[in-house]
Amino acid sequence: MDSQERSSAEAEGAKERGLVHVWQAGFCSITPERLPGWGGKTVLQAALGVSHGVLLTEGGEVYSFGNLPWRTEPGEICPKSPLLENALGGQHVITVAAGSFHSGAVTENGMVYMWGQNSAGQCAVANQHCVPEPTPINISDSETSPLLSVRILQLACGEEHTLALSISREIWAWGTGCQLGLITTTFPVTKPQKVEHLAGRVVLQVACGDSHSLALVQCLPSQDIKPVPERCNHCSQLLITMTDKEDHVIISDSHCCPLGVALSDAQAESHDPITPSTGERLENKMVSESQEEKKTLKENGLSVASEVDVENIQPVNDEATHPEQKITGTTGISILGNVPSFLDNHVEKECLQKLSADSLQGHPETSGDIEVAQPITEEPNPNLPSPPTTSTSALNSLVVSCASAVGVRVAATYEAGALSLKKVMNFYSIAPCESGLQSGNASLGPEGLKDSREEQVKLESMQGKKSSSLVDIREEESEGVSRRLSLPGLLSQVSPRLLRKAARAKTRTVVLTPTYSGEADALLPSLRTEVWTWGKGKEGQLGHGDVLPRLQPLCVKCLDGKEVIQLAAGGQHSLALTAKSQVYSWGSNTFGQLGHSESPSTVPRLAKICNENGIWSVAAGQDYSLFLVDTDDFQPGLYYSGRQEPVENDGLNTCTKTATLLVSCSKLGYISSVTAGKDSCLALVDKNIMGYIASLHELATTERRFYSKLSDIKSQILRPLLGLENLGTTTTVQLLQEVASRFSKLCYLIGQHGASLSSFLHGIKEARSLAILKHASLFLDSYTEYCTSITNFVVMGGFQLLAKPAIDFLNKNQELLQDLSEVNDENIQLVEVLNTLFFLPIRRLHNYARVLLKLATCFEVTSPEYQKLQDSSSCYETLALHLGRKRKEAEYTLGFWKTFPGKMTFSTHHIFPLSTLWVEPISEEVGSVNGLKITTPEEQFILVSSTPQEKTKWLRAISQAVDQALRGVSDFPPYASGSSVQRQEPPISRSARYTFYKDPRLKDAVYDGRWLSGKPHGRGTLKWTDGKMYSGMFRNGLEDGYGEYKIPNKVLNKDDHYVGYWKEGKMCGQGVYSYANGEVYEGCFQDNMRHGHGLLRSGKLTSSSPSMFIGQWVMDKKSGYGVFDDITRGEKYMGMWHDDMCQGNGVVVTQFGLYYEGTFNLNKMMGTGILLSEDDTVYEGEFSDEWTLNGKGTLTMPNGDYIEGLFNGEWGSGIKITGTYFKPSLYESEKDRPKVLRKLGNLAVPADEKWKAVFEECWHQLGCDNPGQGEVWKAWDNIAVALTTNRRQHRDSPEILSRSHTQTLESLEFIPQHVSGAFTVEKYDEIKKYLIKACDTPLHPLGRLIETLVAVYRMTYVGVGANRRLLQEAVKEIQSYLKRIFQLVRFLFPDLPEEGSTIPLSAPLPQERKSFCTGKSDSRSESPEPGYVVTSSGLLLPVLLPRLYPPLFMLYALENDREEDIYWECVLRLNKQPDTALLGFLGVQKKFWPVTLSIFGDSKKVLPTTKDACFASAVECLQQISTTFTPSDKLKVIQQTFEEISQNVLATLQEDFLWSMDDLFPVFLYVVLRARIRNLGSEVHLIEDLMDPYLQHGEQGIMFTTLKACYYQIQREKLN
Repeated sequence: MDSQERSSAEAEGAKERGLVHVWQAGFCSITPERLPGWGGKTVLQAALGVSHGVLLTEGGEVYSFGNLPWRTEPGEICPKSPLLENALGGQHVITVAAGSFHSGAVTENGMVYMWGQNSAGQCAVANQHCVPEPTPINISDSETSPLLSVRILQLACGEEHTLALSISREIWAWGTGCQLGLITTTFPVTKPQKVEHLAGRVVLQVACGDSHSLALVQCLPSQDIKPVPERCNHCSQLLITMTDKEDHVIISDSHCCPLGVALSDAQAESHDPITPSTGERLENKMVSESQEEKKTLKENGLSVASEVDVENIQPVNDEATHPEQKITGTTGISILGNVPSFLDNHVEKECLQKLSADSLQGHPETSGDIEVAQPITEEPNPNLPSPPTTSTSALNSLVVSCASAVGVRVAATYEAGALSLKKVMNFYSIAPCESGLQSGNASLGPEGLKDSREEQVKLESMQGKKSSSLVDIREEESEGVSRRLSLPGLLSQVSPRLLRKAARAKTRTVVLTPTYSGEADALLPSLRTEVWTWGKGKEGQLGHGDVLPRLQPLCVKCLDGKEVIQLAAGGQHSLALTAKSQVYSWGSNTFGQLGHSESPSTVPRLAKICNENGIWSVAAGQDYSLFLVDTDDFQPGLYYSGRQEPVENDGLNTCTKTATLLVSCSKLGYISSVTAGKDSCLALVDKNIMGYIASLHELATTERRFYSKLSDIKSQILRPLLGLENLGTTTTVQLLQEVASRFSKLCYLIGQHGASLSSFLHGIKEARSLAILKHASLFLDSYTEYCTSITNFVVMGGFQLLAKPAIDFLNKNQELLQDLSEVNDENIQLVEVLNTLFFLPIRRLHNYARVLLKLATCFEVTSPEYQKLQDSSSCYETLALHLGRKRKEAEYTLGFWKTFPGKMTFSTHHIFPLSTLWVEPISEEVGSVNGLKITTPEEQFILVSSTPQEKTKWLRAISQAVDQALRGVSDFPPYASGSSVQRQEPPISRSARYTFYKDPRLKDAVYDGRWLSGKPHGRGTLKWTDGKMYSGMFRNGLEDGYGEYKIPNKVLNKDDHYVGYWKEGKMCGQGVYSYANGEVYEGCFQDNMRHGHGLLRSGKLTSSSPSMFIGQWVMDKKSGYGVFDDITRGEKYMGMWHDDMCQGNGVVVTQFGLYYEGTFNLNKMMGTGILLSEDDTVYEGEFSDEWTLNGKGTLTMPNGDYIEGLFNGEWGSGIKITGTYFKPSLYESEKDRPKVLRKLGNLAVPADEKWKAVFEECWHQLGCDNPGQGEVWKAWDNIAVALTTNRRQHRDSPEILSRSHTQTLESLEFIPQHVSGAFTVEKYDEIKKYLIKACDTPLHPLGRLIETLVAVYRMTYVGVGANRRLLQEAVKEIQSYLKRIFQLVRFLFPDLPEEGSTIPLSAPLPQERKSFCTGKSDSRSESPEPGYVVTSSGLLLPVLLPRLYPPLFMLYALENDREEDIYWECVLRLNKQPDTALLGFLGVQKKFWPVTLSIFGDSKKVLPTTKDACFASAVECLQQISTTFTPSDKLKVIQQTFEEISQNVLATLQEDFLWSMDDLFPVFLYVVLRARIRNLGSEVHLIEDLMDPYLQHGEQGIMFTTLKACYYQIQREKLN
């Protein structure tokens, strides 16, 4: 035991708890005694069987006492003191149970142990008559694979069976009999099996009688209720049948499933009884008289009716109704034929008297007005809540539809199970709920009781068939549905007109169902419960209105909505305790064990135990019941009802059938629980040490009483008020409904808490486990919500507005109001009484605080329990005081507006929400000393007070009100002591919701988000009434920053959607705009227009006209350089635009290989241009339209012939030519030949003019209006801001910001610092590393620039753009990128030297090495002075070219396709030769031929057949040229290849030497051939075009020239 537990135990006097007292049942005056031989251990739970008992101690030990015949040791069969069950040693038991002759226990890990008699398998042990010691039982779920052990929470034991409730709230059963609820006929069941019929339901408790079982089940959520089925789920018979007779229609719902299984929840809740045929079902002893009775009725010309609600059916003539006649149930017989279908009450009465004269002779009192008694009467008020129902019964619907179809000849009947009129009248003439029996039966003995019981069972069989409620016919709680047309019993035949009228009748919707809190239901006992029973029912102990057994669980429908919280099962009777401290009982009542006078009762009836006080715990013995009752002094009183043994010297066995208070038990102490066996009773008693136990009982008792009072207020006051007509304005009704809803929710919570406290008193009773401590916020929030609603109602004058419509109701219920509100002043106005009544819950908070404080005094001041109780008491008291102040404020506010003397007239008015109100005092400099400036989102005004004191007071009051509004419900005192400090003034920056009403742009729009001084500022959402919505950042009231915007397009029924940046309320910056028509624009915006660089996708590939444009936009139109890809026509335009049209120089390529270069005007080729076809036919001249030649020009053929003259016609469709034809062979020299192909590119857009907008955008991001013009420090600040902003924007997107990406961004946020002085190689390397990082993330301006350039480059040269004519343009474009990016880099790093400058080395070069050919020293830079040469390509190509390589290399491959085919053919042919043959063919000197080869460390001689082995390392090295991107990397590969060749030759010659080109070239040619590089020509041309010029004459340049020479040489090689 830890220190906390020890202090708790010492403070509370734990040793004086759980004292065991026993006494013999049947003796009301006997004094209970302490259990013989029992020590001082605290007992938490006890269970009794027929002659034995089980005790569970606080330490988890189990003791058995009494007669234990299953024990093996003779001395243990009848022990003198309780025996410790040693077999449970080491196990901590949490609950025990006892059957008639066996016992069970559950450990804390969910294991079940059973012992005792096992003749029926009740201990779940096979082939063993007795189980002497606790034996573990294996309960495993066969539906799981592998088998999983089932953990158990609770056990219940009967005579021959045992039930276990698992942690998953399912029931497992074993033993013998139908009370198991299993679908089996093989007994005993020794392996625990799941009760499948309740699988999937949440079972809260199980209880076992001798031969029947009970289960408390949580109701299904409303959405889980299924529609009414047409057929039985088990036997597939129709549930409702209709038979069309000659003169009437018979509607029958008499189906009864042979298994005794409920039909479905939804159908059961319709409250329509389904009468079972009582013949050959399950009890052969019961003889059906239905046919005979039906015949009797037909002979009299009557049809037995089903059911009708007389309250809802109005007679045809008002005069026909006698006011003194009172019909609370249903009755009525209608004569068929020509007799009117609806008789007045007088005719009905005469008819009934005539037809049942015999039955009425013995009951002369029935000759007067017929008054039908209800089987269950819980309270006199007719407005009690009843179980919610989703719809009217299916039978009623059928009756109404038939009524309209067959007219006045309608009769509804129960075809099977209809009762004789005699028995009906006998039933109606007896009031079942009277306190005693009828005078004629008052002195009946057991035999008389038995006869009376059998007759009563027959009578009740018509009420409770199919376990349907006969009581809850009042207004439904959950839905204001029309009153039902039928009741179980007899339905008078009424006219169809009246039936239709009743069906149309509308009742006022009254919604008082509490909004069940999922949190509350998870933390506290649920009150939404059902009772399910099964097993033998010969004494009516199942509660279904009959004496039939049930093989499977069946819901006792008349207990629906009764909020049952505990079940108890006796030998042949059952008890159900409700949250309202009432008990319903049913079953055998031979000895009065039910607590009422009905014997037997086959349906639950209200037990009459103690009229003044409520019951909070029950126990059921063999033939008696025990009831723990609340008393005025909070010490529980114990009532006994049942078998009583004759008193000595009294020969008569008097049985009063009334509950008796066991006065002697009250002297024991505070009884925490009672247990009943056959002949013994047991009570666990706590001594009241330091008042702790008394305080707990006070809390529980007052809470249960408080719930009863709230329930009465809800049912007797609140619901009738809501049902009144003309309650006033819509606002008043809404406020009253809000009050009702909050009241109902609070009421439900209090009921749950009362049930929780009852359970708490049965347990260890640790203070820290009290719900009002553990879940204080749940209670405080509920009280606060209710107080808010009631004060709102008060402020609006709700109670005064209720006075007029409710005056009649209030006057009629004056005494009830005063009694519930505890107001004794008769002079007080009833409205004030009503006001007091609805503020009663606030007083309850004071009671909580007081009781918690009393509990705290039972502990040491330093203990954690004391601190917790003290803090909680303070919380409840603080809230109570605050709610009291809120009530006064509400009343003052109401009084202020009532007594306001001034005349205020408003043409319009507006209510300003406090959460968007800013108040500040006006400084004295302004002149208005006593003024307050009020700022709202759309207005500003000044409040002027009379004095500075008033100004300060108003400032504080308004600030406090605003602060409270911002805290929401926390305008009430905080619950946690640490947050009790209130702010002096509300924050300037806050989150709030506001609806604009004045601003034309924002009228009726709703903003929800951050504010700053009256303006939206920060993140928020703005929604317009027309469906527009903006979600993102705001600044000074306008959209500013990153945001998302949706605009509905009503024509297309889709949304325009923009995601991107805003500035001052307009789209500005980067964004993506998705149009409703399918177009998508990604790019720059300015003033809500596309402006800058952007990409527009129009349509999809499957649409009629898909296209794509990327380029510059000006004021929402294409203007400047852009690329347009017309996917439908297969054309791509790359050129200038103006006003959304092609205008200026441009290039067009088509998928058929056509290439045009020239000028455009208004989207047409007009002016001078060059046109090339795929076969190299060239036209150079004038154009007038798309592909239309018109004017002077020159047409050159592929063979060199050309025509000069006038051309007219569309290319490809026939051209009219007037001109001169020339043959090139006629020319004397080559210089006279036309060089058209050399002119390509002259009419295209210069590379430096392309993508200006992309670079301008980057410069703008750096803070420069023009390239190179701006402050460097400002540029770096802008970079840092951009990185930080973008990081915040994308921090919720992990796919964008990986960990490495985040680290890169963090490093980029630091501005590189350069120490002044000479620019060194180290600084150059730092810049290079920074650029690599910057270009690696699109969040950096340079990275975004690179990403955009890559996108436009691929857009230009991929697809149709992959045209070999565009190679030179593609190369020029890359060179232009390098030049312009280098300008940006030099701006950011001013120390960086200009293009071509040399950076001196800070240290001398490593050891010099000789050149291959010349013997000169080698320098890394190949420059005149040692050092690095600064070039844009050297700095930027490593970053840029890998991204552009695929489209660029594709163009090289297309351009060199023909010559590379020749090269490759030669490579393949020459590579067929062995190494020595090829070396000889190429002219390699033999001294360079490798003699031996080292393969995996082994030296092998080169043979004539050896292939692909010589110079293998050099070949492998050269092959790496295809895996590199930049020219410098490719040149390094070539250089390494030469070095590998040199190493191989050195190994062969074993001496130093100098290469000459004549010697080197053949060897290198061999290596190139063996390398088999497929696109070597493309590699050569790419290096040639993009290598740095300063390298051309150095060593790498010479090596590259050698490779190029090899490439051309291979094309000319011929193998002899």
